Amino acid sequence: MSLSTAEMVPRQRGQEIRAQWLANPRADLLSGLVVALALIPEAISFSIIAGVDPKVGLYASFTIAIIISFTGGRTGMISAATGAMALVLVPLVKDYGVEYLFVATVLAGLLQVGLGYLGIGSLMRFVPRTVMVGFVNALAILIFLAQVPHILLSDEPDRSSLLALNLGFIAIGLGIIYGLPRLTKSIPSPLVAIVVLSGAAMSLDLELPTVGDMGELPSALPFLSLPDVPFALETLQIVFPFALTLAFVGLLESLLTAQLLDDLTDTPSDKNRESRGQGVANVATGFLGGMAGCAMIGQSMINFRSGGRTRLSTLASGIFLLVLILVMGDLVARIPMAALVAVMIMVSVGTFDWKSIKLPALRTNPLTETFIMVSTVAIVVLTHNLAYGVLAGVVLSAIFFARHVSGVMKVTSVVDPDNVERLYAVSGELFFASTNDLVRSFDYDAVKVSRVEIDLTDARVWDTSAVAALDAVVAKFADRGIDAQLVGLNRHAQELHDRTSGKVSVGH
Repeated sequence: MSLSTAEMVPRQRGQEIRAQWLANPRADLLSGLVVALALIPEAISFSIIAGVDPKVGLYASFTIAIIISFTGGRTGMISAATGAMALVLVPLVKDYGVEYLFVATVLAGLLQVGLGYLGIGSLMRFVPRTVMVGFVNALAILIFLAQVPHILLSDEPDRSSLLALNLGFIAIGLGIIYGLPRLTKSIPSPLVAIVVLSGAAMSLDLELPTVGDMGELPSALPFLSLPDVPFALETLQIVFPFALTLAFVGLLESLLTAQLLDDLTDTPSDKNRESRGQGVANVATGFLGGMAGCAMIGQSMINFRSGGRTRLSTLASGIFLLVLILVMGDLVARIPMAALVAVMIMVSVGTFDWKSIKLPALRTNPLTETFIMVSTVAIVVLTHNLAYGVLAGVVLSAIFFARHVSGVMKVTSVVDPDNVERLYAVSGELFFASTNDLVRSFDYDAVKVSRVEIDLTDARVWDTSAVAALDAVVAKFADRGIDAQLVGLNRHAQELHDRTSGKVSVGH
């Protein structure tokens, strides 16, 4: 018996809910726990970078993670307070205080919601794969570099006596992370590493640096409140530039991370919904005393490597983070940083695209693509700003593409037997980058006929720069007493020419 439409819709919705939430609850819950443990020192570190109390980053992390699990467009992705957003907020907090940070967070969220409705997610198709590889490799390097102070104990006054012990713990943690999956994959190996190393450090009463050394954990839930700032135009003028930067940096990192997970899981995601979801999460976070956040590629990779695939893993990371800092704060504070460093090193190694730097790839890839990748990595690592590197990579890609396409344009000429007119055949792409070559491709002074035809049947006219160049060619012939006529324009080119010029003779 076939089902009616009314019966099929609830069933389809039920299947969609199960796929997005309950496909593998055990793996999602365990991976969410691993992510929550790794989020704590990260959120505290980002709070310190921004110059605010650690609870601001922690409140943001569990608030954003919980909200985005419902509103986001990419399942299994982790969003929370991030270093990229913290760096944007440094001057605002320094000059005006934390209350202005909350206003900037709310305004950035509203901008992201608006951009999501305007379809900003569709712009992801303009980010070349080479830039994506550079983005991923740069982030892997940044994740590792962020662990170096914890590896070498740079901030410890008595580091010499602890360094060997700290390195030993990290090595054991890495051994568990990479060795345990050979025996069993029923429990995420990063979680086992954290539990084993924490138990060993506590039972042996070792004086290793701990999560608690990073900052004080909050002891109460956040509450809704309006930022304590003057509601005036001056406040908007102060906050808006920071909010606009936060909105774009957050969306860029979130959408690139979503694209990476799309590729890893071979599943699509709704980038516009993700943009709106990030905005909703940031608006709520600003009213709950948190800082702006976005997707975290490092934590998302931890979630992916630990088996997290659905919205449940994202929700679990936020809930576990809340439980860990409010209920088990004293125990969590005693987790050695060496255990979490081992997890982050695993993320760094797993994130880096090692194939991109192997000799076969370097030999076969065009030199320009390698240059774009290296430039993206270098700019991100030097500035610690993913937006700068990706923007530079996209611009370089556009420049190299325009240069390549403009070089395809050719002009050939044939004189008729009666020497009455000359025919020029133009082929290739005509746009702003090829206009100079187009104008210089005609032998104006060598022409001895009274009439020329410029055949554009095999050419494509893309913009007004090309129309202006064609007008310039015709004008140069006219200056020499030669009648020039354009022929072979396709419909699009004809309409573009009619709208923007109409000064020259066009044949049909």
